[in-house]
Amino acid sequence: MAYPALLASAFVAVSGVAAAAGDLQLLMFEQPGCIYCARWNEEIAPQYPLTDEGRAAPLRRLQLRDPLPGDLSLVSPAVFTPTFVLVEDGAETDRIEGYPGADFFWPLLAGLIAETAAD
Repeated sequence: MAYPALLASAFVAVSGVAAAAGDLQLLMFEQPGCIYCARWNEEIAPQYPLTDEGRAAPLRRLQLRDPLPGDLSLVSPAVFTPTFVLVEDGAETDRIEGYPGADFFWPLLAGLIAETAAD
C-alpha cells in the first residue's frame, strides 16, 4: 500500500475509535535532556490534543525513572526515551520506542489506535 493510502486509511480508522475502544491513553515516557523528547515536544505536542489521535488517546506524560503509577500495567518497563505506550483501561496494547519524526509518528500511532479499536 502506498504511503498516502496508508495514512488515509489510518485516519479513517482513528476517526471512529472513540466509540469502539475502551479508555485509551498515550503514555509518553521522557526524561530531562532527551533531545528526541524535545523534538517531539516541538513538532507534535502543540497539535496533539487537537488531532483525532489526541482525542482518541489523550497524552499522559511520565518520567522514565519514576515508579509506574498503580493504575498502569505494562508488558515491560520503558527503557529509553521517548517511549510512547498506548494503554486501554490502563493495560498496554502496544508501543512506539523512540521518535522517528512526524512523518512516521502519525501513521504509526494511527495504526496502533486502529488495531486496538479493532480488537
